[in-house]
Amino acid sequence: MFGIPGKPPVTLTPAAVAQVRRLMEGGHFGLRIGVRKGGCAGMEYTMEHADAAAPGDEVVEQDGARVLIAPMAQMFLFGTRIDYRSSLLESGFVFENPNVVDSCGCGESVRFADPAQG
Repeated sequence: MFGIPGKPPVTLTPAAVAQVRRLMEGGHFGLRIGVRKGGCAGMEYTMEHADAAAPGDEVVEQDGARVLIAPMAQMFLFGTRIDYRSSLLESGFVFENPNVVDSCGCGESVRFADPAQG
């Protein structure tokens, strides 16, 4: 994992913890998050139920919630704060990611800073 020893790679707000715990009540081990190429800005977040940790997953546990970070996503998600927001029109996880340098107008895809330009 790309990170600082003793510091979690991602943190969850209380609302996100509650939602991940609700997902886990269905018998899942946790929630796996990742990134993939796509969208108008270049990259999209992915999320899926996880029934076990896969090789290379970074496992983050916070207040009974378990998030697994896929290997390819680890360097892009370090320092991210994950929230869960709900309104009359929509609800879902929100990534507050310091590594994002641009996003599309609809907010569905993002562009990350080039690690080579560090």
